[in-house]
This record gives sequence, C-alpha cells and structure tokens, in this order.
Amino acid sequence: EVQLQASGGGLVQAGGSLRLSCAASGFTFDDYAIGWFRQSPGKDREIISCISKPDVSTYYTDSVKGRFVVSMDDAKNTVDLQMNSLKADDTAVYYCAAHAVFCTLAPREYGYWGQGTLVTVSS
Repeated sequence: EVQLQASGGGLVQAGGSLRLSCAASGFTFDDYAIGWFRQSPGKDREIISCISKPDVSTYYTDSVKGRFVVSMDDAKNTVDLQMNSLKADDTAVYYCAAHAVFCTLAPREYGYWGQGTLVTVSS
C-alpha cells in the first residue's frame, strides 16, 4: 500500500528556516516522483517543487527558487524540503504527493497524497 506522511511544519519568523520531510512506504522512488504542494486559504493547491529519478531531476516554482531545496534519501525513503528565507506568503498547508515515474505540475495527476503539515510564517 502506497503511503506518504508529511511532517516538520510549525511556526517560524520571517527570514527563518524549516525542514519538511515526506516519509514514503509501499513503493520506491525508482517508480514514483514526489511533489511538494501547498495550499493557503482561498487559494488553489499549487506545486512548489518536485523530484524524480533516475537522474534526480528537480523542479521549483519561481516563487521558491533559490530559497527551497528538495532532496531525496533512498535509504530512509524520504524526500525533504529545506525551506530558507521564509516569507509570510509561504504560510500554507504543505503536502507531499506521488506520481508515477516523472514530475508533473498538475495536482490532479498525483494519485497518492500525504496529510498536510501547516507552516506559519510570522512577519
């Protein structure tokens, strides 16, 4: 059974950092790409990053480029999202999701989702 569990959210001041982690079970990263999404009140869920094998290619949406870094740990079967220089606009519920093989930008393409983890950035 494919399962994802996101963790690491919390309250942080603007300019600070948080590290989110997505623990995967029931599959390997050879078969699935992992996307990170976020959704804030009144807004659509948006993809912010994605990582896929075999070449560990990555994607970042423009608003997080240079601030967020996604990484994959095969041994632990986790995908982490290091978030630096956080802004108030980064406040949202963050989700990880799995899509077969390659990254895609549309949330509806992802068949497996973890529960969200709330990130609150105070200004």
